[in-house]
Parts: sequence; C-alpha cells; structure tokens
Amino acid sequence: MPVPVPHDCIDGFLGAYWRRPHAHLDADARGVISTFSTIPDADLESGVARLHSDLENGTWEQRTGYLSRMSVLDLGYRLVIAEVVDN
Repeated sequence: MPVPVPHDCIDGFLGAYWRRPHAHLDADARGVISTFSTIPDADLESGVARLHSDLENGTWEQRTGYLSRMSVLDLGYRLVIAEVVDN
C-alpha cells in the first residue's frame, strides 16, 4: 500500500523534506537522517554546497518548481500488511 509523504511532514526522515530542500542545508537536520552518514564527508560537503548554490541562483526552482504545487508525493514508501497464521 503506497504511503504518500505530505509536504509538511515533520518526521525528519530523508523523504520528509522533498518540498523543503533548505532543510538539507542544516547539519542538525542531516544528522538525524541515516542516509547522510553513508556519504563520504567530502562528497557530502560538495553536495550541500551545490544544493545551496542551486537554491540561491534559482536552479533548484527551475528544475523542480513543480513540486511546490504538490501537497503529497509518492516517494516509494510502502506499507506491507501481513497476517500471521499459526499452523
């Protein structure tokens, strides 16, 4: 079952900030997202700098501005429901 992520999700997992990319500029916000811990520091710093630049110069908005018109997004999260049956 799809689990759409609302634009104002406050849980702080990676997909929670899909419409608020500025949150990824905050080291504290990144610090609670395990995905970022797997990225080498130099690559992470480079990526954060690129995101900052893209946000400042409008590149992010140009490429992904359509996201600002969406209230939820299917990022691939799924809820699996199972019934355990004793034999």
